[in-house]
Amino acid sequence: MADINNTQYFNVNADPEIRVKMVLDIVYNAMAEKGYNPVNQMVGYIMSGDPTYITSHKNARSLIMKVERDELVEELLKEYIRNKSWQMK
Repeated sequence: MADINNTQYFNVNADPEIRVKMVLDIVYNAMAEKGYNPVNQMVGYIMSGDPTYITSHKNARSLIMKVERDELVEELLKEYIRNKSWQMK
């Protein structure tokens, strides 16, 4: 039984790779739903840092701003390399 005088510590570590993928999926779908070209808009955001490239639909703008732009580029590049490597085999 836990000691009632001590505070228990609980830590949940979210996998950053999964978090970034989820944000990219949500943002992509929100952009497509609003009729934007998701790739063009996300490139504009990544290059400029201007969040107005991203729609606020489905909270996409707020979500993408919670992820560092270099993390977005890293995840996109890793996914590209995974797919490219698979195609070459």
